[in-house]
Amino acid sequence: MKLLSTTQSLICGLGIAFASSANAGFSLKTDSNFYTVDTNAGVVFSIRRTDNNSSTQSAGDIASLKINGKEFQNQSRGSQINAGFDWLYKNTSDVNVSASKIGSDYIKITVKAGKLTHYYMARKGYPDIYMATYFTSEPDVHNHVRYILRMKRDQLPDGPVPSDISKTKSTVEAKDIFSLSNGETRSKHYSNQRLKDWKYIGAKGNNVGIWVVRDDMEGSSGGPFYRSLLNQGTENDQEITYIINYAQAQTESYRSGILNHYTLVVNQGQAPSTDIDTSWFSKMGLSGYVADSKRGRVSGVGINNRNTDYDYTVGFSNSKAQYWADANVASGYFSKDHMLPGTYDMTIYKNELAVDKRQVKVTAGNTTVLNTISVDNDPGNDGVIWRIGKWDGSPQEFLNGSKLTTMHPSDVRLSDWDASNFIVGSSRTNSFPAYIWKDVNNGHVIYFRLNKSQREKAHTLRIGITDALSGGRPRISVNNWSSKIPAASEQPETRSLTTGSYRGNNTTFEYTIPASAWKTSDSEWNSLVVNVVSGMTSSGYLSPAVSVDAIDLLK
Repeated sequence: MKLLSTTQSLICGLGIAFASSANAGFSLKTDSNFYTVDTNAGVVFSIRRTDNNSSTQSAGDIASLKINGKEFQNQSRGSQINAGFDWLYKNTSDVNVSASKIGSDYIKITVKAGKLTHYYMARKGYPDIYMATYFTSEPDVHNHVRYILRMKRDQLPDGPVPSDISKTKSTVEAKDIFSLSNGETRSKHYSNQRLKDWKYIGAKGNNVGIWVVRDDMEGSSGGPFYRSLLNQGTENDQEITYIINYAQAQTESYRSGILNHYTLVVNQGQAPSTDIDTSWFSKMGLSGYVADSKRGRVSGVGINNRNTDYDYTVGFSNSKAQYWADANVASGYFSKDHMLPGTYDMTIYKNELAVDKRQVKVTAGNTTVLNTISVDNDPGNDGVIWRIGKWDGSPQEFLNGSKLTTMHPSDVRLSDWDASNFIVGSSRTNSFPAYIWKDVNNGHVIYFRLNKSQREKAHTLRIGITDALSGGRPRISVNNWSSKIPAASEQPETRSLTTGSYRGNNTTFEYTIPASAWKTSDSEWNSLVVNVVSGMTSSGYLSPAVSVDAIDLLK
């Protein structure tokens, strides 16, 4: 039995090679139902050619994935785009599957379903399945594009704990959030990570790991901080999900006409290499493929006026593509290569808060060099009488904020949402609730004092939110004065606050409080009440709500 060379093993991220099937060699076999590929590296996979009239299987699915002869694919369900290639576009069920060997080193299987084309590719001596998806219009049955690997749970038991629903006993919300008998919550949504923070997802078993390593995500949507489900562990399946775009908490339009590629990596359970060589894709005749020579680069000399307590990210976006780059901690230098030509909105983020926006043009084969940029729009630099929280586009420093991406707000591990009133000067930031719901913990009170000179004039109060649910927005009252009801912010209308994401459209509400509203002595406490209001009616954790970024009173 042939073993991979040490060099091949390292490139594949295996460390120790998998054996090939007995003397099969690198091959493509065809029968009436399947195309079967032997990678000559211990992995043999079959793609279904025909529709067998099952609601959980369709032409184009991975129907079998064997590693050293052991089956990992759930045999009653397929691994597929959404719920099957025959159910992507309305009134379109035909799926065409074809295969070819390209030279002696590559195999390509092409799946065409409506306006979507999906590729499975193999490279001789590599135990990986290289996948790519191209579509010219968004599928309209489920209105998202995600590839779901449905692997046998008993072969891959070790996946993300927050999304393991195999031992849950009751339903908490909708049909996708569940509870254990002890009150801890689990959901596929709680496997999420910020897009910029992960390069691979997967699960492990006995001396084996199956992972999906992502590409640059230029055809995705939502930007560097977007969160979406990545995994669900059921009693029978380990569902590893690669999101191209998803209907949950979207803040921008979907992108089409991009070749999205990602790699199913098989190894012995260690973290996979994310340095996947895809230069050979240029030989494969893939729709939407754009070579590096036809792309451009942006390089920024530096960013001034940064707060060095925070990481800075530079995002690029237009209707065609999205990218991002980390700014150097010491200098603010940043660069992003392999960008499609075009004009982009460039946004500098302090953590997740936009503090600078401008445009930049990218041309093929060239580097656009930007001089040092000065950040002048950071609200955290403004003079204040007091401030609660940090202007950073995130509620994570507040009460329960650090846990909300991995559990439901009702989870027993969280503190009581109806927290004590906040006293400026003595209360801690983490005693102020990260979320305020109309039906859960509304009417939160902040007490503060003002000296004589401060009481003599009006002041502006700012409330920054990262997201809102059901048109929720803050209305305030100070002592006997009340503000008008502000207009609702523009936010994605999804259950983001209960499904592991606080990421919406950061919005700042400003209120001018007249001098006549203040208490009249240094010793008296001013009472500020924050109420979430909305014309929409719902209850509990689905009632109108806001996710808090920061609250401050300007000098």
